[in-house]
Amino acid sequence: MSREGSREPDEAELEAMAALLEASGRYRVLRRLRPRAAAAAAAAGPTRLGLYVDVETTGLEPGRHEIIELAMVPFTYGLDGQVLSVGEPFHGLREPSHPIPPEITAITGIDDAAVLGHAIDPDAVSAFVAPAHLVVAHNAAFDRKFLERFCASFTTKAWACSMSQVDWAAEGYEGAKLAYLAGAAGFFYERHRATHDCHAAIELLARPLPRSGRPALAQLLERARAPSWRIWAEGAPYDLKHLLKARNYRWNGDDNGAPRAWWTEVPEAGREAELAWLQAEIYQRELEIACRRIDAYDRFSDRW
Repeated sequence: MSREGSREPDEAELEAMAALLEASGRYRVLRRLRPRAAAAAAAAGPTRLGLYVDVETTGLEPGRHEIIELAMVPFTYGLDGQVLSVGEPFHGLREPSHPIPPEITAITGIDDAAVLGHAIDPDAVSAFVAPAHLVVAHNAAFDRKFLERFCASFTTKAWACSMSQVDWAAEGYEGAKLAYLAGAAGFFYERHRATHDCHAAIELLARPLPRSGRPALAQLLERARAPSWRIWAEGAPYDLKHLLKARNYRWNGDDNGAPRAWWTEVPEAGREAELAWLQAEIYQRELEIACRRIDAYDRFSDRW
């Protein structure tokens, strides 16, 4: 076979093949994610520095389990939600105090040998986090709790969640898991490794949503900026807990300074209606109900 006959097709040829398959209506082609360039677009107005974070851990409980992998990817964005550039990531592995459970290795691919002798310096993390205006994670309620315990700098930052603060369902997606969203958007990546997860999520935030046409980041910023109210149903009758659960109340049983009670979080416009519902349906009388205004600086944290 000649050298010409064995030549690998170039990028343009491969893309032409993919386009031909897609045009048939019988195939859908997923493209491997290529992280955005360090300088992708010029700013049309004021810019901010975002920091996308992801952790892999030995389990789900921040007070008991430990971080074994941390990635942080900085990105510049405009106030209108346009992702302008993506910077060089921070990545670290960390040996925990106990062996990594087999089920965690099965999910993440990280075993004891991979983290042996590795540590993540909290001071280096703090320096990397310092210039960020906003920290974003896919399931920030998980990542923030772990990271605040690891490095105090995370307690001083505004946070947003790309899983819960973008209305993926309204845009036609049937789920909000990162790998599903990526596949639905037409690309794939190496899953459950922290840096790859960060790049995949930034790509999703940078793209226009299929129905509204707005960048997903624009919707996320809008929701992150809006205040909400955390409402506690202290002393709610036990036999009415099914009503609270049906209304998406969650139980706080942690020793975190917050009431041991059912709680929910509602938009500012829904505060009065929620308090009225509790009085009518749960307490069946008028009384003072504990509530607290929440913004991006304390949302997703378990600090009361």
